[in-house]
Amino acid sequence: MEKPLVFPSDPARLAKGYLICIAATFSWAFTGIFIRYLTLNYQLSPLTLSFWRDVFVVFGLVVLFSIGNRALLRPGGAGLRYFALYGLVVALFNGFWSFSVALNGAAVATVLAYSSAAFTVLLAWRLFREPLTPIKMLAVGLGLAGCVLVSGAYAVTAWALNPFGIVTGLCSGLIFAVYSLAGKYTAQLGINSWTALLYSFGFAALYFLPLSLLDGWMNGYTPSQTLFWLGERWLGWLALFVLGIGPTIGGFGFYTLSLNYLQASSANLIAMMEPLITALLAYLVLGERLSSPQLIGGAMILSSVVILRLSEMRAASRPSLE
Repeated sequence: MEKPLVFPSDPARLAKGYLICIAATFSWAFTGIFIRYLTLNYQLSPLTLSFWRDVFVVFGLVVLFSIGNRALLRPGGAGLRYFALYGLVVALFNGFWSFSVALNGAAVATVLAYSSAAFTVLLAWRLFREPLTPIKMLAVGLGLAGCVLVSGAYAVTAWALNPFGIVTGLCSGLIFAVYSLAGKYTAQLGINSWTALLYSFGFAALYFLPLSLLDGWMNGYTPSQTLFWLGERWLGWLALFVLGIGPTIGGFGFYTLSLNYLQASSANLIAMMEPLITALLAYLVLGERLSSPQLIGGAMILSSVVILRLSEMRAASRPSLE
């Protein structure tokens, strides 16, 4: 019988991983505000937005690496073919997410995207032999229920019969689970997480370019009109630039980095805090009110993370079995 994998249980590493993943989740929470601002105020196509977002991620990382550590510009032990596949996963997730929001609305799309937690737990158990414990399954269920309440997807009207939309949303969750596992595999290969971010988003931008142009052509716009939709509206360009170099680099970069310290399933569960943080930011920045269901849902999401953390702390305090 094959010997099971022994996972690192150093409490300091776990704590560091949690902090990094929470930083990623906090960064991600700002993306919804920027995307909402750009799509509502400038009617920017999601595909064009995704293209420029990825371009600005690459631009920001190239500048940072050129100033700080040029070694990060080299792909390391992985070839470009690997990063091309990694970038395809990034592009697919962003694409499915954008269409899920369009087909289902933000509330249902959010819940379906965070079905990724369940997918990740099951896939990580099969592929990486991460433990599948009752505590972890409880945390998944509690977190998903909390996401339903925080996002407002508990309303029957939010779940209008839309089979294609539901499938699209579930695909976004599945692809994010694949992204989490790809990040874990990248960490096991010893590839720097920031280098992986640079090349994966570079390829994602290449994938989004023809899709954006095709979308514009189908709507009667020339390539220049499609790509430079914002024109001289510099505030829109600034928001798009900040979206790329801020929340996107911080969210995806820190999340991938956390996979050096955490199981993929644990990192994905922590990421379920994003709807709660987004709701709090909307309350603080946009003046939106927090309803009672949102407060209850937020408590459930926090409880799921606390339960998971306590479980891992208890496991870390036990001697490892070789």
